[in-house]
Amino acid sequence: MSDVVVPWHSRLQAYNPSDDDERPLRRGLAWDLLGQLGLLDAPRVSVVDFDAADDASLSRIHAPAYVRAVQQYSRDPRVAVGFEATQWGFVAGHDTVPRAGMHDAAANVCGAAVEAARVVWANPGTRAFGPAPLGLHHAFANKASGFCVYNDCALAIQELLDLGADRVAYVDLDAHHGNGVQWIFHADPRVLTISVHEFVYGFFPGTGDVTERGPAGTPGTAINVPLPPFAGDVAYLAAIERVVEPAVRAFVPDALVVHLGADVHHADPYTHLQVTIAGLEECYRRIVRLADGVCDGRLLDTAGGGYNPTSLGRIWALQLTALMGVRIGDDLPDEWRRVAEQALGQPAPTTLREDPGPTCDIWQREEGDRVGLLNVARAEALLDE
Repeated sequence: MSDVVVPWHSRLQAYNPSDDDERPLRRGLAWDLLGQLGLLDAPRVSVVDFDAADDASLSRIHAPAYVRAVQQYSRDPRVAVGFEATQWGFVAGHDTVPRAGMHDAAANVCGAAVEAARVVWANPGTRAFGPAPLGLHHAFANKASGFCVYNDCALAIQELLDLGADRVAYVDLDAHHGNGVQWIFHADPRVLTISVHEFVYGFFPGTGDVTERGPAGTPGTAINVPLPPFAGDVAYLAAIERVVEPAVRAFVPDALVVHLGADVHHADPYTHLQVTIAGLEECYRRIVRLADGVCDGRLLDTAGGGYNPTSLGRIWALQLTALMGVRIGDDLPDEWRRVAEQALGQPAPTTLREDPGPTCDIWQREEGDRVGLLNVARAEALLDE
């Protein structure tokens, strides 16, 4: 069993940069499941507190003028009605809206990620699990985007570099392109960014084609594997085996930061990839083995997105146990199931790995995997350039 640190405090629940009132409920149910499964007080697992990131820390990644704007709108969202606010990414009715207290909430998310980076760097072999709201990978240096005000993933990477890492690899396996992290570090040859994601016209954020690569001289420091809607385990795991793993090994990072969004699961209501619970378990095992093999186990996992409240906590549990190096049984606590059913008004899963499988037509899944494998091959061919 490996040492795992979990940065967490109830004040993280204040982060909700949209009008999604169910967001705290999803995260709360997921967190409670980890506790009731006994994972948070298991041997060698430490839940740790943290300090919010201050202005100086945030400004290592974000434009100081942007930080000041967020603070202003956080104090009084009513002033975010002019054109200036739209330039910073805050538009009423869109994905990321100005909300009172958003600066403090986002600074706490960043503080949790920074603390995780510090522990991972100081203790080789220690892994970190940062449950949502950690994983705000869409925020840019000077703009909010995609429910993300500040980019905690990028700040964790910067912390590792500042602490002495020569190279850091970032692997984004969320359903959405890890655009913010990619562009923040686009010109920094010390950081490798790899994103495997759904890619189709009209799907957020609309970027991340194979052709998006690093700058002249270091094109291999930004790698993208776009998958079409309905691609599932076959294409997803092939992207990890044929692109992610060889690229990270060749880069030889000192630490690995990953974004393991639960929204790639086929039951997620807002995405279209068809990855199964079994596929996710295999993915998590591969990521842990990769970190053990290339960077002394220094691994920081931001759990990121996921919009199905009956699967989010179970997927978090699979991530955390993979980091711990253990496998637990399938039983779900009766009390958690009762509370989930009462809160959601629908039956709760009966077991941890319960997964009836994708409901879309088999021909859609086969075509998704076929096209996905073609894109994996395209990305794979670019690794040698």
